[in-house]
Amino acid sequence: MRKLIAVCGSEADDPNLSPSAIKIAEDIGYLIARRGAILICGGGGGIMEAACRGAKKGNGTTVGILPEDKNYANPYIDIGIATHLGRARNYILVRSSDAVIGIAGRWGTLNEIALALNIGKPTLIVKGTGGWVDILSRDEVYDNLNIFPSRPFIVSSAKEAVDTIFKLIK
Repeated sequence: MRKLIAVCGSEADDPNLSPSAIKIAEDIGYLIARRGAILICGGGGGIMEAACRGAKKGNGTTVGILPEDKNYANPYIDIGIATHLGRARNYILVRSSDAVIGIAGRWGTLNEIALALNIGKPTLIVKGTGGWVDILSRDEVYDNLNIFPSRPFIVSSAKEAVDTIFKLIK
C-alpha cells in the first residue's frame, strides 16, 4: 500500500506566510510524489495548496481532508473528503497519515503537530518557515522540560524533510 504523507501548515490568509515557505511546501509536495507516496492535507490554500501543486507537478496523487464541503478544496486536490467537522478533521488527517510534516503554521498546524506527537506518528518540522514551526524549532523550548515524551524532528530544507520522513516510515 502506498504511504500517506501529511503536509500541514498555514492557510492562505496567514499574513506572515512567506514566499520561501510556499516554495518549500511546493518542493516537498513534488518530492513526496516522486517517491511514490500520496500527499494528504487539509485541502485548503496556502501551504496545503502549494504542497498539492508540487505533488501534481510530480505526477502525484493528493487527498484533502476538508473541514466543510468540497467547495473548500484547492484546485490541486484529487480526492476531497468533505467531513463537515471543522478543525476536528485534524484528527482524521493525522490518524490517516503515515507521517506528518509541518511548515509555518498557526493554531491548526500546532494542533496537528501535537496530535501526531501524542500518538507517536513520525513528525517533522521545517525550521525557518515561520509560525509555530519556528517556535517549536528552538532548542530552548525543550530545555529543562521533561514533560515532552517526544519532539518533532527538525529539518531545514525540502529535500532533508522528505529524505528524513521516508527513513522514519520504513
